[in-house]
Amino acid sequence: MLLKNKKILVGVTGSIAIYKALDLIRLYVKAGAIVRVIMTESAKKFINPITFEAISQNRVLDESSENWDKSQDYNHIDIGKWSDIFVIAPTSANTINKLACGLADNLLLQTALAYTKTKLIAPAANTNMINNPITKQSLDKLKHLEYKVVSSQIKELVCKDVGDGAMAEPTDIFDATCKELLKDEFWINRKVVLSGGGTIEKIDDVRYISNFSSGKMASNLAKALYYKGADVCLVSSRGYENLPKDIHLIKVQSSFEMYESLVSSLEIAKKESKKQSFLFMVAAISDYLPTFAQEGKLKKDLIGINWNLELKQNIDILNSLDKSEIISIGFKAEMDELIAQNSAISMLEKKNLDGVCLNILNENNNFGSDTNEIELILKNSSFKFKGSKLNISLEIIEKLEKEFSSNE
Repeated sequence: MLLKNKKILVGVTGSIAIYKALDLIRLYVKAGAIVRVIMTESAKKFINPITFEAISQNRVLDESSENWDKSQDYNHIDIGKWSDIFVIAPTSANTINKLACGLADNLLLQTALAYTKTKLIAPAANTNMINNPITKQSLDKLKHLEYKVVSSQIKELVCKDVGDGAMAEPTDIFDATCKELLKDEFWINRKVVLSGGGTIEKIDDVRYISNFSSGKMASNLAKALYYKGADVCLVSSRGYENLPKDIHLIKVQSSFEMYESLVSSLEIAKKESKKQSFLFMVAAISDYLPTFAQEGKLKKDLIGINWNLELKQNIDILNSLDKSEIISIGFKAEMDELIAQNSAISMLEKKNLDGVCLNILNENNNFGSDTNEIELILKNSSFKFKGSKLNISLEIIEKLEKEFSSNE
């Protein structure tokens, strides 16, 4: 589980966005985290503490339940020592400005003032309140004090005003939390470029040649790398929904568009990264494409009963990319188990790669599923992984870290 046994302290303040905190806590619990909740008295006017206790499966800490029994950790000092991260969502304008001034006139603020680990806030307030120069100055000050801020979003608010101030979506706060809890020095600020999905090669303006690649493996790998702290660029044709917003996504269709985007992305990665960059070539590139792509729609009565579609061999994108000064990992899908490993080893050698992820397709391991079985083949060793695509991704990059950390 992604956040197994991670201890998350969630603070909720008096805001109508408090209902989103319930969804956020569900995400934490589903990911295996242990969650405790602190409520301000204003927050209790919106939702009864018993609701948070039911969702988190732990007693809520508030002014009435605080105690100094050391065996329970239910006071503003000990609960901070217990947790790995303090997430305040929603964070009202009142709380933002009090945090910036170091005030401690309620239990949540007292906990924040005494807290020495990562503090993450998700502002939620009326547009005029969030854009007030005092609030903006307070947010800037909190960022300078190393608070992590998941910015509010622009949408129609409960008051019917349209503008900035709505709390970020629970999935965005969850992603930011995962990054803070899972980031690793090896990957922090390391440039990583990935390709994903199956390319789409135009026949005419309504028809195309493609394949069954869903793009899910690339997206899960991109997400895992983001959680580890990498600076991620994903070039993909599909399957990129629900990615963390800080991942740089380049949407493409054809293999030509993918090649052009990968070339420019790798050039930027080499130029800007102080650490050695990585390339993960996960995309299923079309081996052949139409020799002559047509404008408009080809008419059936002009084509006739049989359609002899002329195809030409595509360039080998992975072989054509400049892979100097980067660590390159290719992906290979095979259906014949007898030749699969030799084929992957051949790919490793002929395309001058540092590793190949071999995926043998069968009834239990096919395109579009949320699980996968992969063998990571390196020059002198190999490792097998099985499970959800996100968990496999985390295991693969942890193994790559061990293998290539000596290169730094």
